[in-house]
Amino acid sequence: MSAEGEDGAATGCESSRYRANVRLTDLVVSVRARSLATMSVTVLLVEDDETTADAMHVGLTAAGYRSVVASTGREALAAVEYADPSLIVLDLGLPDIDGLHLCRRFRRDVADRPIIIVTGRDADVDVVVGLDAGADDYVCKPFSTAVLVARVRAHLRSRARPDGTIIVAGLRLDHAAHVVTFDGTVIELRPREFALLELLMRQAGRVVTRHDLLGALWGEGWDLSCNRALDVHVVSLRRRLGDNVDDPRWIHTVRGIGYRFAAR
Repeated sequence: MSAEGEDGAATGCESSRYRANVRLTDLVVSVRARSLATMSVTVLLVEDDETTADAMHVGLTAAGYRSVVASTGREALAAVEYADPSLIVLDLGLPDIDGLHLCRRFRRDVADRPIIIVTGRDADVDVVVGLDAGADDYVCKPFSTAVLVARVRAHLRSRARPDGTIIVAGLRLDHAAHVVTFDGTVIELRPREFALLELLMRQAGRVVTRHDLLGALWGEGWDLSCNRALDVHVVSLRRRLGDNVDDPRWIHTVRGIGYRFAAR
C-alpha cells in the first residue's frame, strides 16, 4: 500500500536522503533525515514503506516543511528527542512496535504534539480505537499527499492561534497554557478536543455548523472521512467534560446543522 505521489518520487529523494546515527540511552538507531535546510517546522514521518514515506516527504517538502523519517518504532522514539517534531504522522503497521502502543507513548511523552495516524484499516472501530489511543486525526491508505499536507497544515495552524482565555458557563479555557478547568479542576483533553472546544466556546450561544467545524479543524483538505472523526471527537469531548448527551450542560446538538455551546 502506498500514498499517491509524483512519478519517480522515490528516485528523486535518493540523492537528498542521508542517515544520521542517534544515541539514546545507549541505543544507536538510524534516522533518515531529509531536506535539512532552513525549514523551521519539522514533521516526523513514522512509516516503514519507503515508497509511501518518499511520497509524503515530497509533498511536505514542496509545502515548505522539513521531514524526518523513521521506519521503525525504535527509530521513531529516538527521533522524537533528536528532531523535536512539531507534528507526528504515524503508520500503525510497524514491524517492531504496535502502532497503537507507540501512539499512546507519544501522547504521554509529547502530549502537545498533534498525531495523525496512517492506516489501511477503514473500519469505524479501527478509527475509533486509533483516536482513543491519542491520535488527533487519521488518513486511510491509499491517500493523496495533498490531503495529508492539508491535514498537517490545519493542525499546525490550530496550534499557532493567538493567546487568550475564555470563560463560558463555568468552564475556563486558557489557550496560552493549553489548559481547561472547571471549578479549579483540570480537565485533560487531547489537542484536537481542545481545538474543538475552543471553537465552540468562542461562538458560545451560536450554532456552529459541521461544515465550519470540519473546515476549521481539518482545513481545506477535509473529506467525508472527517465526518466520522468529528463525531468521535464530540463524543470523547462530552465524556471528558462529563456532559450528558441526553441532558447536556454545555454541548448541544442541533440536528442536521451542527453544535451549540451553552452561553450560560
